[in-house]
Amino acid sequence: MNPHVEAVNAETLEWLVGSGMLNDDEMVERYRQAKYGWLGARTYPYAEQHLLRLVTDWCVWLFAFDDAFCESERRAAGMARALPQFYAVLEDLDAGCAVDDVFAKALLEIKGRIAAHGDDEQLDRWRTVTKDYLFAQVWEAANREDEVVPSLEDYIFMRRRTGAMLTVFTLIDVATGHPLSADEWRHPGIRAITESANDVVVWDNDLISYAKENDGGNSRNNLVNVLIRHRAYSRRQAMQEIVGMRDRAIADMVALRPSLEALGSEAVRAYVRGLEFWISGSVDYSMTSSRYTLAWQHQARRASER
Repeated sequence: MNPHVEAVNAETLEWLVGSGMLNDDEMVERYRQAKYGWLGARTYPYAEQHLLRLVTDWCVWLFAFDDAFCESERRAAGMARALPQFYAVLEDLDAGCAVDDVFAKALLEIKGRIAAHGDDEQLDRWRTVTKDYLFAQVWEAANREDEVVPSLEDYIFMRRRTGAMLTVFTLIDVATGHPLSADEWRHPGIRAITESANDVVVWDNDLISYAKENDGGNSRNNLVNVLIRHRAYSRRQAMQEIVGMRDRAIADMVALRPSLEALGSEAVRAYVRGLEFWISGSVDYSMTSSRYTLAWQHQARRASER
């Protein structure tokens, strides 16, 4: 646990409320109860306070964007037409430029902070994967709109983008203070271990968020329901299959570690450790966060009343 958790949790909530990204007082209270500062503190326990603020603010931007912008009644075409303003922020606009949309404005601020604390290579990685994340939200919206449960192959490929994990993984070496070189970032072992870590976190999230998403409009974009639809599994069978998939991905990470340690790079060692913190930290946070636990409690209460 990062020792700056209490201060950062309070500062991030204050920043979020001031940003205007939350629609009403009820949503503000939900975010207060969820204590997103604990997610940043568990997944970046090594970060200095100002860097913990940066990565936590980015995580909260992603949650707010997902709740208020993506998982709404917004149609896929409308989301696609909104992309230019976000792409312009990521590619063309400098910090301090006038931006009307509250999400785009907050995105521009975060980009400026990443530029201040990272180098051009780190900023470019973050911009690239963030654009992939934004475009992937259109795909998810199209699935909701057309009531499509994607194939397993398509889902696994796109979940690596819809889950936004690459956007937070690219900030690991900003938070550690040990930048990966361009060659290290593109090293086949780094790419492979990053992909496996991505899979583990998003599949864990599909399990943990299942009650929340199944009660909402995003049930088709969940690995549990993909397996139920395309492999005719029961819910329990689907969940057991996902546990096996994530355990195999963990084994792949363990197998890759010796060859990466042999590179003798402090930046690589810190990055791999950062991936491991994300896996354990996201589970620890999610199992106690009201964002997920309340939905399971509601589901259990309904089942007991039948």
